[in-house]
Amino acid sequence: MIAIVKTGGKQYKVALGDKIKVEKLDGVQGDSVTLETLFIGDEKEVMIGAPTLEKSVTATILDQGKHKKVRGIKHKPKKRYLVRFGHRQPYTELEITSI
Repeated sequence: MIAIVKTGGKQYKVALGDKIKVEKLDGVQGDSVTLETLFIGDEKEVMIGAPTLEKSVTATILDQGKHKKVRGIKHKPKKRYLVRFGHRQPYTELEITSI
């Protein structure tokens, strides 16, 4: 059985036991989180939300962390302007426990 969930403005296709990294959610390691469910289905039955379903997908928080650093640069030629910057996006790693 698969489900499509929405969190952080993005949609993820998940199955039972999957581990996904999503935008940072509030909580600590071991907490349970309920995700907004848009679709649940398998070979026999399909449920589509309009816009969401009453059934929900629950997940457990495995880790809170930051992705690798992304480096950027701003440069204006002939103006002696050069700025280098870096950014590390925070994430929450989830394991799907029930659909």
